[in-house]
Amino acid sequence: MKIKNLNSKISIQKLLLLSVSVFFCIPVFAQSTEKLIRKGNSQYNDGNYKDAEVTYKKALTKDSTNIKGNFNLGDAIYKQSNYDNAIKTYNSLLANSNLDNSTKAKIYHNLGNAYLKTKKYPESINAYKNALRNNPSDQDTKYNLSYAMKMLQKQQQQQQQKQNKDQKKDQNKQDSTKNNKNDKQNKQDSTKQKQQPKKDQMSKADAERMLDALNNKDKNIQDKLKEQKVVKVKVTTGKDW
Repeated sequence: MKIKNLNSKISIQKLLLLSVSVFFCIPVFAQSTEKLIRKGNSQYNDGNYKDAEVTYKKALTKDSTNIKGNFNLGDAIYKQSNYDNAIKTYNSLLANSNLDNSTKAKIYHNLGNAYLKTKKYPESINAYKNALRNNPSDQDTKYNLSYAMKMLQKQQQQQQQKQNKDQKKDQNKQDSTKNNKNDKQNKQDSTKQKQQPKKDQMSKADAERMLDALNNKDKNIQDKLKEQKVVKVKVTTGKDW
């Protein structure tokens, strides 16, 4: 399935604007609080999200448990790309036990969007699932859930590829270190062997002395053999009768 542009399909702006107006019908707890919330809504719709945030906070100083004030504050913070604080605001609002299913679904949906923006895909998926538990027919939330699951799969694949690359890099580094160590040891052994004289190696002077000795010995033997060959033989000329 081709993933469409996130902002256009998730309809964050549509849902957030709707969520601000949804709470106009909630009973008024205090006239001054409601007046400030209406002012904040006007600022929000004009795109003045920072001013809207300040106004909503003023309203909440008068009634800190006001649901629409807290919800719209989270939206104003979200629109300023301050997703971490938006997440805190939505989670704090979810602790309110007076929320109906429709309101819970909207809070969880916007919470999922904030997690999605910070690439916290498991948390985003969980938030969208909770939104669908409270409003199973919300098509935007279904789409966002599918998108978040695809992004999580892609993120996990990238992390695995990076891990494999890092492991290969570490292995190559270990192999290189081992090879360098072996080369150094072989070089040391070779140098040591060159420095040590060979036991069987004979100097030139020793060889000449040995050769002279062999020659002298051979001459003496030859002289003795000659002496043995010269034997005086007495010639008998006659026989006495």
